[in-house]
Amino acid sequence: MSVVKIISGVACIRQMIENKANSFRANSATIDFFKMIIMKDLKSKTILITGASSGIGEAFAYQFAELGANLIVVARSESELQKVANTVKEKYHVECYPIVSDLAKENAATELFEKTSSLNMDVDVLINNAGVGAIGKFEDYDLKRYHSLLLLNTIALTELCWLYLPSMKKKNFGGIINVASTAAFLPLPYVAVYAASKGYVLNFSESIFGELLHTDVTVTCLCPSRTKTNFAKTANSPFQNDKAKSSDSAENAAKIGIQAFLKGKSTVVSGAQKFTVTILPRLLSRLGVIKLAASQYKK
Repeated sequence: MSVVKIISGVACIRQMIENKANSFRANSATIDFFKMIIMKDLKSKTILITGASSGIGEAFAYQFAELGANLIVVARSESELQKVANTVKEKYHVECYPIVSDLAKENAATELFEKTSSLNMDVDVLINNAGVGAIGKFEDYDLKRYHSLLLLNTIALTELCWLYLPSMKKKNFGGIINVASTAAFLPLPYVAVYAASKGYVLNFSESIFGELLHTDVTVTCLCPSRTKTNFAKTANSPFQNDKAKSSDSAENAAKIGIQAFLKGKSTVVSGAQKFTVTILPRLLSRLGVIKLAASQYKK
């Protein structure tokens, strides 16, 4: 077979693949468009946002309020939470009900659900944004800190999904955004428990998404990479003084999360480290990924 024929054959195969890919993208875009039409009308719907007093949670509050949704905002800090509620009501003229709650405590999720139920608040969209980290050697933190981290990052999140999802399924409307992290994709020495907790959030979210495929209820997992929030300071991160442009804004992370949710997507990554955390692990050995991650977080 001549070189010309080989090249021609390769070109034909490539064109066939591109045509199939374009067709798939077009069909996917159509599906996304119609699902977005169904989901996008959030005016007067009720959105519950945890960790809403600052960072990505606060950004979620303002952006959902701009879409005309009424809000239930939840956080530990009463003063900061009240500021957010006041801003929402004054600027966007929607209802915003603040609930002070520490979801890192036992039974906090059930108590929150009972509170909203007693007030006849039917939640249409749940945003599980509250989370905490712990960066350092595994033995640097006591079990109490890890227990609190896991309660907040995994247990409370799971319980809130279980409590609020049935009514969404009954109405066949709404859904959940669970905020994980790009840490969910990697083994992270010196961030072991946090990374594992976010890996749980990612896999849990995508699994529930799969159970809801034939409904108009969806679960989207937002995985932010390095973002300008208070997280780095509270987690004792080596990047807390990093002013690099690679750090994303909380507003952009929330925007990407909402857009993905409205399009019915299962997972979305925000921030500038997309390649590093989602593509690079496919190119390196598992050991190579571990060593690279360790070099970033070792103090």
